[in-house]
Amino acid sequence: MQPEPDPIARWVTARKGTALWLNATAVAVDGQGLLLLGAPGTGKSTLAIAMMALGAVLISDDGVWLQSGGTPAILERPEQARDLIEARGIGLIRSGPTIARAPLVLAVDLDRPATARLPLRHTIALGDSTVPLIHAAGEHGLAPALLLMMRQGRAEP
Repeated sequence: MQPEPDPIARWVTARKGTALWLNATAVAVDGQGLLLLGAPGTGKSTLAIAMMALGAVLISDDGVWLQSGGTPAILERPEQARDLIEARGIGLIRSGPTIARAPLVLAVDLDRPATARLPLRHTIALGDSTVPLIHAAGEHGLAPALLLMMRQGRAEP
């Protein structure tokens, strides 16, 4: 039995039409969007930097628009965003190439830990559709696993 989808409203801090503002970080892997969610200090930017070092491209750090009016939902870089990402203990660093938008295919919740070695499949509700959600608080070495999952897919249990 799969858990009920988490409503996206849990992470939304502002709305503009069908666009939702999330205090989140987003990267793209081969044009597919990954949304990193969590409270300040949970490692969103750190995980994004690790993924970027392995080939992901920054959409936006510390704030991203989610265009939720269609399927798939689209992660969108704010117009005023600079090509910077925060590295804890270092400061702001240049991100290199960025991408303006990408379809959301996966989200990671850095506030909640996985409850089992092979956890239940969690999702986020976006209108009539859902997006896979990984609970990953306290997980280390997540970047290569997420990159591989986004490129190769997730096996069915």
